[in-house]
Amino acid sequence: MSTGKPKTPKRQQVYTLLVEIGRKDGDGLPDKATGAALMVYASGVDEEEAVRETVAVLKQADTAPLDVTGYGTLEERQAEGHDISEEERGLMQRALDENAVIVAQMTPFFEDTPAGNTTLH
Repeated sequence: MSTGKPKTPKRQQVYTLLVEIGRKDGDGLPDKATGAALMVYASGVDEEEAVRETVAVLKQADTAPLDVTGYGTLEERQAEGHDISEEERGLMQRALDENAVIVAQMTPFFEDTPAGNTTLH
C-alpha cells in the first residue's frame, strides 16, 4: 500500500572499481596473460549497483570477472588523499553523463607478475 508520498530518486554517482578478471575464450587478453586488472568508472545509485552493472557488462564482453574492489566516489577518494588527474575526472564525468561503465585502464597479468601488484593513484 502506498503512503502517497512520492519517492525521491537517488542520485547517480560514479564509483571507482578495480576488477580482476581471469582467462576465458575470446576475452581479448594477450596470449600468455593469466588474467588482468581493470580500472573501471561505473555509475550507480550506490556502490553495489555499480558493481553489479560492471560485472554484467564485463560478462557480456566475454571476460571472467573474479574480484571487485571498490574505491568509492570522487569525493570519497579526494577525502582519502588520492591524486585524481583531469583525464580521470573526465572519464568519471563521462560515466555519469552516459550512465555507463568505462574501462579506463587494463593491466594484463603474466605468470611472473605478482597478483595484487596493481596500485590505484
